[in-house]
Amino acid sequence: MKAKNLPHVFLNTVKKSAQRPCFKYKKNGKWHTISWQEAREQVSVIALGLKSLGVKKGDRVAIFSSTRVEWTLCDLAILSLGAVAIPIYQSNTPDQAAFILQNSETRILFVENKPLFDKIQSQRAGLPELEKIILITGKEPDDKNILTFEQLQKLGRREEDSSWERAIHTINASDIATLVYTSGTTGPPKGAVLTHGNFLAELEACQKLFEITCHDTSIVFLPLAHILARVMQFFQISIGFEQAYAESIDKLVDNLGEVRPHFFVAVPRIFEKVHERILHQVEAGSPLKKAVFSWANAVGGEISLRKQKKKAVGPLLWLQGELASQLVFKKLKKRLGGRLRYAVSGGAPLAKEISEFFHAAGILILEGYGLSETTAAINCNSMKNYRFGTVGQVAQGAEEKIAPDGEILVRGPLVFQGYYKDPEATRQVLTEDGWFKTGDIGEFDKDGFLKITDRKKDIIVTAGGKNIAPQNIENLLKTVPFISQVMVHGDRKKFLTALVTLNRQPIEEFAKSEGISFSEFGELTHHPKILHLVKQAIDEKNKKLASYESIKRFTILTDDFSQEGGELTPTLKVKRKFVTEKYKDAIEQLYQE
Repeated sequence: MKAKNLPHVFLNTVKKSAQRPCFKYKKNGKWHTISWQEAREQVSVIALGLKSLGVKKGDRVAIFSSTRVEWTLCDLAILSLGAVAIPIYQSNTPDQAAFILQNSETRILFVENKPLFDKIQSQRAGLPELEKIILITGKEPDDKNILTFEQLQKLGRREEDSSWERAIHTINASDIATLVYTSGTTGPPKGAVLTHGNFLAELEACQKLFEITCHDTSIVFLPLAHILARVMQFFQISIGFEQAYAESIDKLVDNLGEVRPHFFVAVPRIFEKVHERILHQVEAGSPLKKAVFSWANAVGGEISLRKQKKKAVGPLLWLQGELASQLVFKKLKKRLGGRLRYAVSGGAPLAKEISEFFHAAGILILEGYGLSETTAAINCNSMKNYRFGTVGQVAQGAEEKIAPDGEILVRGPLVFQGYYKDPEATRQVLTEDGWFKTGDIGEFDKDGFLKITDRKKDIIVTAGGKNIAPQNIENLLKTVPFISQVMVHGDRKKFLTALVTLNRQPIEEFAKSEGISFSEFGELTHHPKILHLVKQAIDEKNKKLASYESIKRFTILTDDFSQEGGELTPTLKVKRKFVTEKYKDAIEQLYQE
């Protein structure tokens, strides 16, 4: 039966795959598996528990938690009642979380643990609409309006289960499924209104793009509050493959080896970090090890080029590729689980050099592009049709064009309904004939592959009138193993400058090899030899850039960018406006004569 809403998609898969593995999670050092039938039972119990608390169609129920199996179970339970799910990043500040709860008029809130509960409790006086808080882990304080997860489930088991499944069929594709709040880096967050129909259209597009079956396994580690991870959650539910939940980003490498996924979705920073680590290990190796790596990389690069051009590899080159894999790339593949067919990158631009490096190693990364307002992917490369340096061709069901000023415009069933309670912001991005203004600048190649050149608002216009895309320059510099983050500045200035942060391990090892003594890492950021090392790397990368794009001056910051410091979003993108303000004095100093 064709699904008319997201919970209906879930029920269809349960009927087909009842006893097959659905979710996998780690608890007390051991992996546990939930079948599709068991998942259905847990979702219905949570939903009926919410129903007993008075939750009805259209009510707002929020989830304030890191990525875990309960996140998905709660999400499906909320949606199955026709209620509206409100995701909140676990890294949000108390003020940010409170704003989302106020703006969305949330009645019930799922909170992961005591630290997140404390964030909400500090704002409780300003949240009159919030009736109940449900703690996913931990015991409830002495408050009748706070329940444990177990207490909610106990309430749900008292209700009649059959009424829950019947109610799902009353939810229409046009009904609101969720409000996804923007990061709020340029003002208060805005709630993008997405319907069940928006998600169904996106799932149909994903099914055409990705080759995956119900016999495969994936792993999720991105925040489920982010639209990319959320769509992949629903994609898993539509296909019926097994989804494992990583313990954390810190334990991701271990979890990949244990779960052995066939594919996964990540943001560019994950791939950049792996790339940095590999290059650092090679650099620290013997001359022989460096020579073997260089040879293997060249062989892999040649195979990659032939595959991209859909040309035959040939027996001799194939044999060299097998040897390169055994000698060099086998370890990398094993660290990623050993079964990986491909990975998907989204959420920010991925440097072409990174894609090419991984493909030379035999790992295909498919870059895609989308926004919360387009229910994630508008474009994506596919296994049969990919081009590095682009985000692929337009997804099924969407129309795309480039405006005269270079802005990418999108129309179709993937596009959101507008911003919640903000008609003025909606009018600014949605034209009368339904085109959504993405705010990104791009261009198509002759085969319709889209290349993102920059964010419209991030484009630097120099004093000489040159338009420059900073992200392209930043991605180029981030391929240097000892450079962690870069933010390029230069709007209305005569030349470009950069704020640079360093990767701790390779810099500390360099310092020791050079006999540089230090008691704290911050001391190294001012040392002449470190400054010279970074200058050499920047000068080398400048050779690939036009003179007006080259970095003339830079400063090394003592601390790396982080979510805690406020410089990064939960998906590890740099908050340009925040960084510019925070390091205003350092930037101004770069332009002193």
